[in-house]
Amino acid sequence: MAAPLGWAVPPDGNAQIRARAGDSDLILTTTSRLAGAIDSLKWDGKEFINSTDHGRQLQSACSFDNTKTANAETFNPTEAGSRRDHSGTNSTSRLLEISARGKQLQTKTQMAFWLAPGERSAGQLARNTNTLSNYILTKDVTIGFDRWPQALDYRVTFSVPANAHHVFAQFETLTGYLAAEFSTFYQFNSQTGKLEPLSAGPGEIKNPVVLATPDGKYAMGIFAPPQHQLNPASYGRWKFSEAQVVKWNCVARVRNSEGIRPGNYTYRMLVPVGSVVQVETMLREWQSIQWP
Repeated sequence: MAAPLGWAVPPDGNAQIRARAGDSDLILTTTSRLAGAIDSLKWDGKEFINSTDHGRQLQSACSFDNTKTANAETFNPTEAGSRRDHSGTNSTSRLLEISARGKQLQTKTQMAFWLAPGERSAGQLARNTNTLSNYILTKDVTIGFDRWPQALDYRVTFSVPANAHHVFAQFETLTGYLAAEFSTFYQFNSQTGKLEPLSAGPGEIKNPVVLATPDGKYAMGIFAPPQHQLNPASYGRWKFSEAQVVKWNCVARVRNSEGIRPGNYTYRMLVPVGSVVQVETMLREWQSIQWP
């Protein structure tokens, strides 16, 4: 499909980074189909990500001014693309920049709204009037953190345009959609340093969440260093039985009745990957770090 008049041709979003992580390589793959969002994460030969439509990836999104009558999806810039993109080969999101070198990935993406104008979510009408938003997502992902090679050091910046006026922002700083076989849910108890069984929810909690295969061989979790004490991260989890997919996410929220400031909102997460035992060990050590 030709680029619209006046648009630069987007860079090739098909890229891969990898690094040795324990007894196996950890491999991240991005695709043009998803405007540079992470389409695949493999470790020990195992695919973790259930990438089907343009929502089920390792990716970031945001929403604004959500209420009971205006849910998050009705104004929902999303890195990988829109609901209408479904399982197609193109994304409504626009990849602006990408660099994949060694074990580091960097991208800059103009995010699509999840809904097109006129579409509905749970009966509620889209609040956006365009398919492509002016909200920019920049990510910087490195395989390995300090002495833990089986971790992703994942940093994102959401750029809210200067002409936007919002009183509430919900940043889904990172979400991971995993195959249904990751059916065992855990939360990390910072007091005991242990993983504890967790229901499939849905819902958010204050403890980091881990999803794993029942045999404990493969697990992935999410941890946000406590860098924003006034607005601490929360962690969600879902099981979509009909769609055969499970999900974790990390969420940060900003409120100001006079209007949140436009500009950049930056967040850092660590994503542990490995067996349940390995993931628990990483989380235990990370929670004892004196973070700046």
